[in-house]
Amino acid sequence: MEFKSVNPYSGKEAGIHKEHTEEELSEMLNTAGESFNSWRNVPIVERSELMRNAGQVLRNNTEEYARMITLEMGKPITESRAEINKCAWVCDYYADNAEGFLSDEIIVTDAQKSFVRHDPIGCVLAVMPWNFPFWQVFRFAAPTLTAGNTAMLKHSSNVFGCAKQIEDVFIKAGFPKGVFQNLILHHDKTDMILKHDAVQAVSLTGSERAGSSVAQISGKYIKRSLLELGGSNSFIVWGDADIDAAVKIALTARMLNCGQSCIAAKRFILVENIYDEFVSKFTDAISKLISGDPLNEETQVGPLARKDLADDLHEQIVKSIEQGAELLLGGNQIDTYHEPTVLGNVKPGMTAFEEETFGPLAAMIKAKDEEDAFRLSELSRFGLGVTVCTCNIEKAISMAGRVSDGAYFVNELVKSDPRLPFGGTKISGYGRELAKDGMMEFVNRKTVYVK
Repeated sequence: MEFKSVNPYSGKEAGIHKEHTEEELSEMLNTAGESFNSWRNVPIVERSELMRNAGQVLRNNTEEYARMITLEMGKPITESRAEINKCAWVCDYYADNAEGFLSDEIIVTDAQKSFVRHDPIGCVLAVMPWNFPFWQVFRFAAPTLTAGNTAMLKHSSNVFGCAKQIEDVFIKAGFPKGVFQNLILHHDKTDMILKHDAVQAVSLTGSERAGSSVAQISGKYIKRSLLELGGSNSFIVWGDADIDAAVKIALTARMLNCGQSCIAAKRFILVENIYDEFVSKFTDAISKLISGDPLNEETQVGPLARKDLADDLHEQIVKSIEQGAELLLGGNQIDTYHEPTVLGNVKPGMTAFEEETFGPLAAMIKAKDEEDAFRLSELSRFGLGVTVCTCNIEKAISMAGRVSDGAYFVNELVKSDPRLPFGGTKISGYGRELAKDGMMEFVNRKTVYVK
């Protein structure tokens, strides 16, 4: 079987990738296990330097890798470059901090000596999505490999070109054979992979459906799992907020990557006394964004990654309007391109409120006051992150406990940072990536007790 990646803007073929056979997969799984036995014994200082090399490889080849991202999934080229640079950052972060994170944790007990040591667990399977095809992989791989594990990547089939380049990064950086392997496979091979003794865990970033399926398989084989799934983040604006500043933040929070982000702001919950002003200024800002060929430097809005994704978004918009939402801007679709769209007077029960909208759609929701805004925010099955815009910083901090999500940002869009743990609650998944927490997900915290 062959997989074809297609440029969503031009419709032209971006690459053809031949699927691995079951025999090839079996050999790769055995290699992952064999490589682990030697890789785990490489001193942490050497593993860290190799990860630093990977960061430099990324910087040295930014244009090549960024172009592949844009060709395969349509991200504006300026954003693709930023994605590569962020990957280099996370490589540097773990190169700098892994030794400290993995050092023995001394715990005083009645023993002569007692401590926790941190050992790698084996091979970890990464099942990754297309929307940030390099970043999602590197935020997993940097801590996982530096901790002494090996990794296998099952990427989304429309970005297999990116997946091959990622494997090439680690080869160029000097990582031993088998430490990081790219799988060209259909998702129906997941069971075979997780069943193998060499594979001890899985990290998945993707949809609720994909997460549920992989979690069931990993549970069947008693293998560790980490899930980073969808989101419907609320962007709350209080009555005392600097509206111009809030609009500027909101524009990036919703439109980065053409809105194709799990942590994008999707539900804009506005206290009623500033609702009209915010909606007017936000809609005006959205209308001025430049759409076009994502390879052009000036393009701010490109196509969605596939036509079915644009179709799904358009259907959600149509349903929401039928349910009473007001179309304030956009609403039209041409093949993979969907106009940036703003819906007003969105209420609980409407599709744009209840479902994750993966694309350039902003749902405007009116709240009576701050308490009502938090109530509306919590009326969601998702739990990735919340933004609150206000001039009363201390009050916003004091109310962080009202939010059940995995992140709470004040006067800033929800974003991932190598220095901070990242992950969700409810159907947005479980486990944490990045920071020390991300490294601890795939290590054996082993108690050592000496009498």
